[in-house]
Amino acid sequence: MTTPTRRRSRRLELRTTPEERELLERAVAVTGTDLTDFVVTQASLAAQRVLTDRTEFTLSPDAHSAWEEINDRPARSLPGLRKLMRRPSPFTE
Repeated sequence: MTTPTRRRSRRLELRTTPEERELLERAVAVTGTDLTDFVVTQASLAAQRVLTDRTEFTLSPDAHSAWEEINDRPARSLPGLRKLMRRPSPFTE
């Protein structure tokens, strides 16, 4: 599988300890890539994981059933919330 060639036009600089640099260089050697590709790929994967955790979640079949059961319950009347929602917003003019 070949990766399409991408033209990188933005520079990212970072500082590392000698131990961190050594670790990165060892990983680069094992993967047979270059330092830029390795760091960009791994940082992008980490960023995707972080953002995915904030945009979607996955449930096991049992947890999904429990979730659906909770959402199928009729809404409760919460007088305190109803009162709060009737108050004017402090964020509008």
